[in-house]
Amino acid sequence: MKTRLTRPAAALAATGLALSLTGCVESGRSSSATTETDAAEVSACPWEPDESVTTTARIAWQAIPNADLVVKDLGLLEACLPNADISWVQAASGGDVVKYYGSGDVDLGLMGSSPATIASSEPVVRDVDLAVVWIHDVIGEAESLVARDPEVTDIADLEGGKIGVPFSSTAHYSLLQALDEAGLDPATDVEVINLDPEKMPGAWQGDQIDAAWVWDPVQSQLLEDGGTRILSSADTAKAGRPTFDVGTADKAFLAENPEFMAQWARVQDHAVGLIKDDPATAAESVAVVLGIDPADAEKQFGGLSYLSAQEQVDYLSGSFPKDLLTTAGFLLDQGGIDAVGDQKQYADHVDAGPARSAVGG
Repeated sequence: MKTRLTRPAAALAATGLALSLTGCVESGRSSSATTETDAAEVSACPWEPDESVTTTARIAWQAIPNADLVVKDLGLLEACLPNADISWVQAASGGDVVKYYGSGDVDLGLMGSSPATIASSEPVVRDVDLAVVWIHDVIGEAESLVARDPEVTDIADLEGGKIGVPFSSTAHYSLLQALDEAGLDPATDVEVINLDPEKMPGAWQGDQIDAAWVWDPVQSQLLEDGGTRILSSADTAKAGRPTFDVGTADKAFLAENPEFMAQWARVQDHAVGLIKDDPATAAESVAVVLGIDPADAEKQFGGLSYLSAQEQVDYLSGSFPKDLLTTAGFLLDQGGIDAVGDQKQYADHVDAGPARSAVGG
């Protein structure tokens, strides 16, 4: 029999999110994690640039190995829209991105399907009216529960322990579902701590947490530090609760800037093609942004699934609103939201238009 952890259980504890908007990062390469790339190659648009668009766009990004990082590193959006004013704001989690929308600091942003569901449920987050316009990835082993103690081999062994996870993220949603499946109450059987990914290695080394549910590159850091993968989001997907990283846009911005959004979707689709057809090249861009080795970046692609523009249209205009509704039902049971709307409400927060414009583009 495995030894159970004996730390006292406690109710959900929040440590707060501490990322400020002063970390605004302009696009373009900023490190030498890979060989130098010719500047012309970095800035070239794969098609004729649209010089008519003069939109100002502020984009929230996260350190997740998907096509958004390729677009950012290669400056594809800036190259294809040379007269637009584009800035990039880093966020630690989807919860932060929702906050940035609420304070009027971003127009587009990457977040998980869980915070997107929260933002689409009643009562809606104040001053936030967004739509999901892209599925950056379907999450698999790229998000996992990693335990410090090698004798811990399943989630039940974490009873009495402390688990770090960014609240309101897809990882948080997957963790709550896994705890529920294991018959563990997150308010009494374990202590779930709100922890940004960037703070997890320090908490791990300082024996402040016994496990963490997190995404790459932090997930890989914890595994390399002797951690053991207990569950992943691939497991929760098999249980009928898939999670995604999605591209979102403020609805007013979306309505006012169709040409910008068409180019945005087109460069995203181009970058997805690079990941699928030339992963070594795509990995160089991800490595630059994440500050890791390109070989490690390429390995991380295996933990996520990427969709083409046509697949985006099929999913967004098909079953995706139902996935949001299913997520909302679980979040309601866990106290994450106050009410669940009908499927039309969630469909109203999904717009396949930008993806459709990229098909055949």
